[in-house]
Amino acid sequence: MSLFNIFDIAGSGMSAQSLRLNTTASNLANANSVSSSVDQTYRARHPVFSAVLDDAQKGYKQGGVQVNGIVESQAPVRSEYNPSHPMANEDGYIFHSNVDSISEMANMMSASRSYQNNVEIANTSKQLLLRTLQLGQ
Repeated sequence: MSLFNIFDIAGSGMSAQSLRLNTTASNLANANSVSSSVDQTYRARHPVFSAVLDDAQKGYKQGGVQVNGIVESQAPVRSEYNPSHPMANEDGYIFHSNVDSISEMANMMSASRSYQNNVEIANTSKQLLLRTLQLGQ
């Protein structure tokens, strides 16, 4: 494994955490949205990641993080009886999204710190490689 692969691995981690931050921001932006039907109600979305492992037999020697997709939460939406609301259905119900703002804020803090850790890895690796090159002078 080349020393320069560290930058690829840290870069894939930063890219994954950036997607996680964007998805969490979208969830928080829609946390208070309402709808007149269960099918149209915003549902929380979460990215799914997997580790990319070394496989020397296949000639693949890269590590990092891979985004497998974004899934919607299966948690139930909250219904509220409010017949005076303009979005109420014929039965007088409105439906709130299933976004939990507190867990989304914790998720955002975790993603932000993970992103910062990957930046630190890249910066430290860069400094170590530069100091290694200076040894040859």
